[in-house]
Amino acid sequence: MGDHVQASAAPMRRYRPDGSAGVHAIACLALALGCFAAPPVLATAAPAPSPGLSRADGNSEQRLLEVLALMARGQSKEALEKVEKLVQDHPNFQLAQLVYGDLLAARTRPLQALGDMAPDTARAGAATLSDLREESKQRVGNVKERPPEGFVPSQFLKMSPQTRSAIAIDASRSRLYLFENTPTGLQLKADYYVSQGKAGVSKAQEGDLRTPLGVYFISSRLDRKTLTDFYGIGALTLNYPNMLDVRRGKSGGGIWLHGTPSNQFARAPHSTDGCLVLSNPDLRALIEATTVRNTPVVVASQLVWKSPKQLEDPANAFASALENWRAAKSSGDMKKTLAFYTPDFSSYGKNLDQFTPMLKAEMKASKGRNIELKDLSYFQWSDSAETMVVSFGEVTAGQRTGVHKRQYWLRSSNQWKIFFEGVH
Repeated sequence: MGDHVQASAAPMRRYRPDGSAGVHAIACLALALGCFAAPPVLATAAPAPSPGLSRADGNSEQRLLEVLALMARGQSKEALEKVEKLVQDHPNFQLAQLVYGDLLAARTRPLQALGDMAPDTARAGAATLSDLREESKQRVGNVKERPPEGFVPSQFLKMSPQTRSAIAIDASRSRLYLFENTPTGLQLKADYYVSQGKAGVSKAQEGDLRTPLGVYFISSRLDRKTLTDFYGIGALTLNYPNMLDVRRGKSGGGIWLHGTPSNQFARAPHSTDGCLVLSNPDLRALIEATTVRNTPVVVASQLVWKSPKQLEDPANAFASALENWRAAKSSGDMKKTLAFYTPDFSSYGKNLDQFTPMLKAEMKASKGRNIELKDLSYFQWSDSAETMVVSFGEVTAGQRTGVHKRQYWLRSSNQWKIFFEGVH
């Protein structure tokens, strides 16, 4: 089930009345993490939001990064003023509260690490100091290494113009990236800190406390009125297990993107039972930007970023296989068409022999007319095997409507074959 069941110390320095010596250790911590150069550059911390895809939390994370940057510069007074306003606006932002406490304590004594006023085992609300330190590391690490300009995750080969947006999650960075699908291609519009399973990723069975890896789709939207406060402002459900997961015998379910309780701004990087959890303001922005059924959500242990040019060859190679299947089905040649399906093919409980009469009926109904694939999208997933998740509207020439299908393809011996096909 998903979770909807309910660094080194810096050298000591002599204290000075302005508190700068006290925050020196925390500044060194930020520098040691490689988060801020000197002087720090914050303009790259997040892409500029566009109308309708705003960072609805008022840039709380960016504001915290600015505080840490000021601390790295030794500007403790300015840092204290900014973080005080931040915790007033978001009193449940535990990491900001921790930094605020450090800055206050630094006025009377030197500090050696983030959260130096209590031992690692102490709890700050729902999180330990170790949790908050790890959250800080993940958040500020995003400043150091940004995705290359114009690059996209390697899974996004082709996206229908009807698909409004796409999501990619890099588990190694606790980061969710939101893309807008524009006429000129995918554009990165925002990115958010996200929490994942207590046991990490690669979910295999129910109750293993892991977040699944793969290509998924938002299957429904749950309103806060139907949920307890634990899930925050709402939830977006994912179609785990997908058909590749089913083929591999994976179990479990209830994997959601959801918010946080009202008394908690964010959760630790590894703190869920398998779900992906964002702050409520970030989730609100995500809900506004996505649509049910056709918004893809890629969850990877580590994203590989490619330029659109670099993705042309794998996209074209698969497009050729898909076109050959379409042409075979359009021709009415049953033997040629069946050659594109794996022997262990399945479709909602039907094996290939049971599925074949349905395929014959579809081909007979087309009466030899050309079959067109509308609103075509395909996404690649590579781990121990190369697979492709394909969505399209199948329309016979001369007709205005058709059925929307999803296929899963497997590459074996340099050939692409279909192991699942179904209407969705």
